[in-house]
Order: sequence, then structure tokens, then C-alpha cells
Amino acid sequence: MDKIIDGKAIAATMRETIKADVEKLTAQGVTPGLAVVLVGEDPASRVYVSMKEKACEQAGIFSDEHKLPAATTEAQLLALIDEINNDARIDGILVQLPLPPHIDESKILEAIAPAKDADGFHPYNVGRLVTGNPLFQPCTPYGVMKMLEHTGVDLKGKEVVVVGRSNIVGKPVALMCLAQHATVTICHSRTRDLAAQVGRADVVIAAVGQPEMIKGAWIKEGAVVIDVGVNRVGDKKLVGDVEFAAAKERASAITPVPGGVGPMTITMLLYNTVESAKRRARR
Repeated sequence: MDKIIDGKAIAATMRETIKADVEKLTAQGVTPGLAVVLVGEDPASRVYVSMKEKACEQAGIFSDEHKLPAATTEAQLLALIDEINNDARIDGILVQLPLPPHIDESKILEAIAPAKDADGFHPYNVGRLVTGNPLFQPCTPYGVMKMLEHTGVDLKGKEVVVVGRSNIVGKPVALMCLAQHATVTICHSRTRDLAAQVGRADVVIAAVGQPEMIKGAWIKEGAVVIDVGVNRVGDKKLVGDVEFAAAKERASAITPVPGGVGPMTITMLLYNTVESAKRRARR
């Protein structure tokens, strides 16, 4: 296998398949639709949303954007989500986080119809993931699983160490690895002797959000390293949660930052939306 796991290349391959699926569905009279809701002017969120719009356009997915002022009330946002839930053209709904502080994030996420929750954050979808019968799976961890699959990593019986316990990456990716028959350990910034935990892993998934916290010397010879972290150091430099140069010497395969997990997230959002459209086509 190539030592560097190229997220851009894997994402590009998947997007070709997604585009072909969209063409088939459109020919059957079902155009997959994604609604994106952005509240406020957060610069990073605006960049993400424009990338999502462009990705939808390239794949032939109908994109319905709702850009709302920061002063939008919780009641107004809930009313909009209710409207989109009932819009027959829409297969996936994404509310871009973070939301302004006066809006309760969990209330908004729970208002999204589970059958349109393309981000996989609704408690119903989290519950289905826990019970091993997922409907929508969260995009970033799902992208990690696709990268492992494309790289030919069979998780059966492997020791997987996940560093990070967020609802967005750490917890769901641990559940997904468990579903693939891995033995999973979840660690975090307060884990005692993190070096020893990481050192016995066949696969390390780093999602702790701290620049180069996981040292290359901790990586077991021949392990696979997936680095979900994107941390800005200084003005321009982006680094992951893993000390890349040293880890690369020991790993059998490793994701770079940038160009690793990043490109997979939007790809999996498109994938989830198209899978939802397939379910609509079958109804």
C-alpha cells in the first residue's frame, strides 16, 4: 500500500461514483436535494458552505441555501427547519455549526427530521449507530472508514486507539470501528500514559484538536495513522494532531494534513444525501 493515504484522490474517486448515481436518479425523476442553513457571518463557516455549494453543483445535486442574519431568533430558525423538513425536494439538511450563542444547538439539531439528517447528529441517528443499524452516519468519521476501506485496512481483530471523544468524530468513529469487529480504546487529553495506549495500536485515529500532541515515537512500527486534526500554527501552517514527519517513519500508512481526512467530509455529505434520495426513489 502507498504510505501516504491521499484523501483528495479517494474523495475524487467517490465523487465520480456519486455523480453517476445522481445521473441515474435524475433519469428516474428524482434529483437529490441538499438544504444548507447558515446563520451569521462566521468566516470559516462561510468558506465551508461555499465549498459545499460548489461540490453539490459538480455532482448535479440540487442545493438550497438559506443564509440568515446573526440576529435570527431560535423560533425563526425552528420554523425554517420545519418548512425544509416538509419540502419534498430535499433529501438532506445541514445546519452549519457553530450557531450564534443565543440559539440552542441541540434543540436545532433535534428539530431536523431524522430521515433528512445528512450530518448524522440527530439523537435518533446516533442511537441507530450505537445499536449497529445506522441510517445516516456522521460525515467525518464515515470518511475515515471509507479511507481505511480504500487503503485495504481490515479492522477485524485489530487494536484501534481513538484519541478524542467528541460527538462529531471520536465517539462515532469508535462505534464504526467496533461494528467492523475491531477492539477499540477511546483516549483523550486526560488519559494516563497516553503514549503507552497509542503505542499498542494497530490503527491510531487522532481527533483531539491539539497540534502534534501525538508524538511520532509513540506509533507502533507498521501501524496505520489517521489524523483528523487540523490546527493552524503561526500565520499559515496547518498541522494535524500527530507529529507527521516522525510518525511517517514508523507507520505503514498515514494521512497528511492538509489533503487527508479533510476532502472526505464534504464527499460523505454528498454521499449521505444521495443515499437518502435513493430511499426516496424506492418509496
